[in-house]
Amino acid sequence: MSQGPRFVAAKQRPLPVIILADVSGSMTEDGKIDVLNDSVAEMYRAFAGTDVGRGAIHTAVVTFGGDRAQVHQDLIPASEAQWTDMAASGHTPLGAAFELVNQMLADEAVVPVRAFHPALVLVSDGMPTDEWEEPLERLLASPRGRAATRLAVGVGSGMTDQARAVLRRFIGTPDVDVFDARDVDRVVDFFRWVTVTVTRKANSPRPNDVTVIPPDELAEFGG
Repeated sequence: MSQGPRFVAAKQRPLPVIILADVSGSMTEDGKIDVLNDSVAEMYRAFAGTDVGRGAIHTAVVTFGGDRAQVHQDLIPASEAQWTDMAASGHTPLGAAFELVNQMLADEAVVPVRAFHPALVLVSDGMPTDEWEEPLERLLASPRGRAATRLAVGVGSGMTDQARAVLRRFIGTPDVDVFDARDVDRVVDFFRWVTVTVTRKANSPRPNDVTVIPPDELAEFGG
């Protein structure tokens, strides 16, 4: 007796989210590192419960502080991640972070070919202390870096116009501006925006085509 056709649900494709987190010494001022830790941990918890669409959200954190950038949390499914708080000290080697993220995106063992376009999220409170322009150009010229949704927040009242210009270069589009968190508590709002943006992508039938909503429209999307 022949059996009818069998239908198998399509396997979810990874939707990578990589946070580039400034953990330089100035992030210890005004409780910035504490607010950042709490905000990223809450984002992780939110993502763990939203892998219900075409995109399975995978999360990672790259920190830059002292004299290097390093992977603080590996890129794994958000539902499997266990958050560990970051500590802050030293300089702001943002260029090293751009290089490390570019390497991660190019490594198919980290970001599979079948993955959706990534989201790259930059958090910083000041100017880089290393050479950052060429590493950023390489990141933006790479296939995945160029296609990524790129968001950035400037943290604290000490952000200069020069420092904000670096973040705008990273974003690379006039349609999205640097999120202003002169009031450190607004970092929480920024990560709510990131959470809504990524969740909308994950639940869309075409995650690669979802546009970024303006932060002031968050209420319309449950943010």
